[in-house]
Amino acid sequence: MTPKTQTRTTDREDIAKRLLRSSAKASYDPLVEIDWDAPIDRDRYAIRPERLSLYGTELWETLTEDQRRELSRQEIASVASIGIWFETILMQMLVRHAYDRDPTTSHVQYAYTEIADECRHSVMFARMLGKLDAPFYRLDPVAQFLGRVFKTLSNGPLTFSGALFVEEILDQLQREIMVDEELEPLTRAVSRIHVVEEARHMRYAREEFARDWHNRHPLIQHYSRFVLGLVVYYATTRLINPRVYARVGLDPRTARKAARRNPYWTDTKTWAARKVVATLDAAGAISGPGRYFWRKAGLLGRPGAPAAPTAGPGTQRA
Repeated sequence: MTPKTQTRTTDREDIAKRLLRSSAKASYDPLVEIDWDAPIDRDRYAIRPERLSLYGTELWETLTEDQRRELSRQEIASVASIGIWFETILMQMLVRHAYDRDPTTSHVQYAYTEIADECRHSVMFARMLGKLDAPFYRLDPVAQFLGRVFKTLSNGPLTFSGALFVEEILDQLQREIMVDEELEPLTRAVSRIHVVEEARHMRYAREEFARDWHNRHPLIQHYSRFVLGLVVYYATTRLINPRVYARVGLDPRTARKAARRNPYWTDTKTWAARKVVATLDAAGAISGPGRYFWRKAGLLGRPGAPAAPTAGPGTQRA
């Protein structure tokens, strides 16, 4: 079993005051900050091609450059759809977190501030879908039902570990996007706003998870590991909705199978999750039956596989 490491935490009120000050200095209204009237540049990728689910497969070789760029727009739209889904869950969990606590504290006031941020982010992602000429990629009924159960029954460690997982995955992908001047300006602008504001959310989640996790009864920890593994599995395996492949003329079932077997895609997921995996694994939150779901989702890497490369700006496009 992975040894548990007690993460050092800051006083709850002190960190909340810092985050509130940061929010006052660097918060954005995406409806104002982003030029929504600018046309999409269809000669650019929306995300680096090496991060796409079919990159390196035989199917990838059959696609024209226009189809590859369209696939990039549809895949980033699918990821944004997952973002909207989980941010809606997170907002409800944060309301529950604040419900029994003193609203005069900075800790609760920051929870309200984060809810406001997430509302704006969901609107921003939804607007981006429309600009990319992409639908809202709704999850399948099983995942939708499990999300409804999760937001209703989650405890403190599940709320903040789940939030940290989704936010870290998006953060890694968006940090690449926002600095790459060869990519579509809209996805770069959306990524920049999200990265700045989610840095505060991740600090809040990381501290609150560490503070709560080690005070929980071992049975609660076992339960939380298992449920977290399920949440991680369903969120990760739904990142790319099969319907995106139909938008570029591919058979969804065939393309989904190719993506599932694609070592490049597995390595990308492992790379995107590496920080949150290190944090939660050190705390002992990735073990037992729950660890099976992390591995099955492709987040713990392939045996003997090197880390997915971090390409710099100006990477040659395939």
